[in-house]
Amino acid sequence: MGDVGNARLRCAVLDDFQQVATEIADWSPVADHVDVVSYDTHFPDEDALAAALSDADIVVTLRERVPFPGSLLARLPRLKLLVASGMRNSVIDYAAAEARGITVCGTASSSTPPVELTWALLLGLARGIVQEGNGLRAGGPWQQTVGADLYGRRLGLLGLGKIGGRVAQVGLAFGMRVSAWSQNLTRERTDEVGVELARSKEELLSTADFVSVHLALGERTRGLLGPAELALLKPTAYLVNTSRAAIVDQEALLAALHEGRIAGAGVDVFDTEPLPAGHPMRTAPRLLATPHLGYVSRANYATYYGQAVEAIAAYLAGSPVRRLPAPAPAAPNPA
Repeated sequence: MGDVGNARLRCAVLDDFQQVATEIADWSPVADHVDVVSYDTHFPDEDALAAALSDADIVVTLRERVPFPGSLLARLPRLKLLVASGMRNSVIDYAAAEARGITVCGTASSSTPPVELTWALLLGLARGIVQEGNGLRAGGPWQQTVGADLYGRRLGLLGLGKIGGRVAQVGLAFGMRVSAWSQNLTRERTDEVGVELARSKEELLSTADFVSVHLALGERTRGLLGPAELALLKPTAYLVNTSRAAIVDQEALLAALHEGRIAGAGVDVFDTEPLPAGHPMRTAPRLLATPHLGYVSRANYATYYGQAVEAIAAYLAGSPVRRLPAPAPAAPNPA
């Protein structure tokens, strides 16, 4: 940290699948001191990561795609700065990083892109966009599906935070009846957004025509929708998950899709990412799936990589910014 003299540092950018990290942001502020190497493929395990990053002084990683447990950090002797997009990351061992003198920093992140993708999936399901588009291009039957209406139908939201609240507003604009539930959701919050507070998770699932998941993954939400919960959904209902795969029991979801117990599902998150070639989610019926595109937008990437450059420059100047974990808010002054 501070004056780096003439030494050049190596910065590794992980999971740059689209090869845009160095063109979507201006890296010139650190060009005199840092050589940037981006990887457009995902490293499948800790051994591969350790080998690729063994000479990295700085690592830039997106969201929670790559875990950084203590065992991996111990194998990265040169690592001094880890920049992760977003200001919350559950897959970094902060204690191990601190013990090894590794500074961890975050970036801002917009909730708008996952809101938009949620509606892309929901509308794609409701109107059979992929099936009809593919059929038209292939000379298939004219009009294969009968679309599901949104106006007057019920949208059930599991979670009403920043993303869920914005999804709710779009649903209301479509003329949908919107209800929400989470374990700590209050009527004050639902009144603020202008939606109904479901009396229970079971009521929400059994009455909704479309269910969308917008919860953080934790002990209380892991496996929240299992076989019993999915069985509550109407056979005409659609489920959308752009949050975290583990909130929905994946085997139970696959069974419901194969057996036709729900009309369909839109999924952007998976138990293993990238999804292996032979994974059953790739071929499941009634499924509209995207490869974790929730936060993948030009504006968000410009923020991620632009602020990653800022974080590197600040670290080199001896004044790290947006350090993780973010400090807890100061307690109010009782005076």
